[in-house]
Amino acid sequence: MKRFRIVFMGTPEFSVPCLAMLHRSCDVAAVVTQPDKPRGRGQKLQPSPVKAFAVQAGIPVYQPAKVKEDSFVEKLQGLAPDLIVVVAFGQILSERILNIPAYGCINVHASLLPRYRGAAPMQWCLIHGEAKTGVTTMLMDAGLDTGDMLRKREFPIGEDTTLSEVHDGLMNLGAEVLAETLEALSEGTLVRIPQVGASNYAPMLDKETGHIDWQASAKTIHDLVRGLDAWPGAYTFLGNKKYKIWRTKRTGRKTTAAPGTILRADRKSGLSVAAGDEELEILELQAPGKKRMTASEYLNGHPFALPACFSSAS
Repeated sequence: MKRFRIVFMGTPEFSVPCLAMLHRSCDVAAVVTQPDKPRGRGQKLQPSPVKAFAVQAGIPVYQPAKVKEDSFVEKLQGLAPDLIVVVAFGQILSERILNIPAYGCINVHASLLPRYRGAAPMQWCLIHGEAKTGVTTMLMDAGLDTGDMLRKREFPIGEDTTLSEVHDGLMNLGAEVLAETLEALSEGTLVRIPQVGASNYAPMLDKETGHIDWQASAKTIHDLVRGLDAWPGAYTFLGNKKYKIWRTKRTGRKTTAAPGTILRADRKSGLSVAAGDEELEILELQAPGKKRMTASEYLNGHPFALPACFSSAS
């Protein structure tokens, strides 16, 4: 494969396998990532995972607050890349940037385009109960994830697959699909495929996304919980206390109890709640001021006094 001269743009852990692959097989002239952010109890500035890898690998790092600024665009032009590769960078590129590299800008997107364009494709794919997702490489244009597709690979989603599992699977699959894309580009066999068919948008998440409506079906709530496995987490209220619900299981047992009613709450039979159509078992939860723990661990020291009912508001 040709050793392309590449500028890499990415920020989170998801981007690192792609950068690692490029570092082995191409000439990475520079890495562009988001500015350091305060994290942890001390709120000390911490580098992004991409920056941490680049520093260790000896790759020059740039962290512009706004990648579109003229001074930074000129810096990119001076690097003269064959390609810019973008993986979960977090900023929108201007047309001036898109036109810099000789071979264009290639994006690794965590969905089967044209479905789930936008900032949170993995999460919304799970929240909507999809049976599969995947990775698509595309040649970027001025639209939001609308460029011609280059390579695509599927990833199956089981009924209980969590966001963490999808994230890790697509993170590694993305590096493989990117390698295939560059191999075909090097050989002159890469085909551009316009995006056609139904599309939808996967907007950024906020804390309100995780608000559980117990009148919804058990499947809908289960899909919400597993789709928000990392952040912000699904949540509900008992009295004025907010509980995060981290892992659930569908039971298939029908119920006529009022939605949110806690039906079982002991170490032996577990923690079950009435959804809009059937019982939903809560396997892991987090009470205010407590760590994430299994339902049996929590009930061992903090039993619920029944009757009780989770609600959708405090």
